[in-house]
Amino acid sequence: MQFPASHRVAGKNIHSRRKYSFSGVRISAAQEVLGTTSDSGFVETGYVFGVHGLQGEVKVKPNTDFPELRFSTPGTRWLKQQTSGTVALKEIELVEGRGRAGQNWIVKFNGINTVEQAQKLVGSTMLVTDQDRPTLEEGEFYTHDLIGMKVVLQESGEVIGTVAAVINSGASDLLHVELKSKNGVGDSSPLVWIPFVEAIVPTVNLEKNEIVITPPKGLLELNIPRHERSKKERRELEWKERKKFQRRLIAAKKKLCEMDQQHVFYGFRCGEKHQKDLLADQILSLNSRLLQQALQNMKISSASVDLLHILTSIPTSNILKINDDHRAPVSKKRLKLQREGCALMREGKIAVVLDVEETVKTSDTNLTSCANDSHLLLEKLHQGLIKHEDRYSVPLVLVSPRHLANSIQGLFSYNDYFAFDSNKFWHFGEAVLPVIGGLEGENKDKILMKSPWEFLQTSIGTGGIISLILSQDSLFSQLNELGVEFIAVCKLTERWENIHALAGLVASSKTAVGIRVYKDFKPEEDFNLVFSMSFLSKLMKQENKLLFEAVPYSSSFVRKVDKEWIDAVPLVQNSYKFHCSIYSCLGSIPSSNVCVLDSSQ
Repeated sequence: MQFPASHRVAGKNIHSRRKYSFSGVRISAAQEVLGTTSDSGFVETGYVFGVHGLQGEVKVKPNTDFPELRFSTPGTRWLKQQTSGTVALKEIELVEGRGRAGQNWIVKFNGINTVEQAQKLVGSTMLVTDQDRPTLEEGEFYTHDLIGMKVVLQESGEVIGTVAAVINSGASDLLHVELKSKNGVGDSSPLVWIPFVEAIVPTVNLEKNEIVITPPKGLLELNIPRHERSKKERRELEWKERKKFQRRLIAAKKKLCEMDQQHVFYGFRCGEKHQKDLLADQILSLNSRLLQQALQNMKISSASVDLLHILTSIPTSNILKINDDHRAPVSKKRLKLQREGCALMREGKIAVVLDVEETVKTSDTNLTSCANDSHLLLEKLHQGLIKHEDRYSVPLVLVSPRHLANSIQGLFSYNDYFAFDSNKFWHFGEAVLPVIGGLEGENKDKILMKSPWEFLQTSIGTGGIISLILSQDSLFSQLNELGVEFIAVCKLTERWENIHALAGLVASSKTAVGIRVYKDFKPEEDFNLVFSMSFLSKLMKQENKLLFEAVPYSSSFVRKVDKEWIDAVPLVQNSYKFHCSIYSCLGSIPSSNVCVLDSSQ
């Protein structure tokens, strides 16, 4: 039977079972994971991750698109438990369950009536028999049926490979196709990604076990490793990459010329190739729009934010005072907000952005040196109540010093992202801007150079985190697609565990921003804020969304005099570095739209 490919898939891994409709009217997706060899004949539907209440109920994280059928319809289920290296299957009767789509479920099993009995089930995987999967309607099939299908070019009829997996990338679904090896050795066959959309995959033929594709030019070659290409293909690819790089560099240089910063190009006239490449990378990585805004703020007499004024102008009805003393009883109001925040996090509605500068302190850039600091980082993540069973649902963004960016990224990749979902993990180096000359003369308002090929740059402070979020269009779009409603931005310290209560306060008060205030509060060191996505969306559209303060600075730099580069060593403050506070974005909203969780008394 042949179907036109008007479809969408949302599989999470290569074992996902998905049901498709090719009617062109609706899509019906069925995600359930096939059993492994030891439990073949079963389908995974959920994971028991906790106990609920005192009557033996348990909490289940669904792994199915049929949660009502799997968790509220009474009947026989199986639990897969692993103890002492052995896997055991246990038959059990489901009595009832409650929950709704996109959330965790509370279920009750027959004979499980106490907390102690329920705790023994935590860590189990819920299963049903393979025969118990929903009956497919005509014109529908599971994603597992796609795996192993031949992939055929519509134009020539040539079989180019087979489907190895169906992956959900967030925005769309992808076929992971193993291409036929040119030398006939299957183990070295390249893998390519093909978007599973009608324009590229017009036909799926179940009878012939083949998928017909019409790929745009270059798609099949996109993911083939360079060493597996022909010499001609490698030359063509290098030429295209070089032309693309040159176009970007010309555009970046044009922006610097518009800001009268042509002097930074002097390094292209001297030095080795790798030094000139470094200068080109510096120019391309410079956020010229941010620099232009910072330079404009230098002309404003008061470009800094007065946080004390903002806090004192917030209505008392928007302020919740709490006691951080662990010996003091916790108020009912705080407990309620804590539960609301925890629920939002479990549902994946809170993305967490962490500044890990104070946690990862090593100056060494190798992966081993970062490992010890990473244990501290993970310990603090756990203190922040992103428990192991909740991590998969939490979108996580790390912001670290730039010189450690590659090491931290590698550390997370090497450790399988420490149970976080790799598709919901992002890592960025901190936002920086060049130091600007401050004395009268030819260096005034000019970018200072650390060397002829490198800008003298400093971190712009906590406001750089907001700048990163707002400047990364793809990140913001992905968070929206994931259903994120709030973004928590925190310095990773021992105080950030109150993120849930703050998120609950923002959600319940329907405000745009929540601020955490402590005793001995140092705003730039202990920042803990929660922003609504709707507020950040509006902020993206504003021209001067952040305010920069020019801070007097003493810095050595190099400058070109005639044909020589000389070192300039200052005797007085000779320059400015830019600082931006995360609180500067609050100037765009009324104080009535801000709430505070206050334990300063």
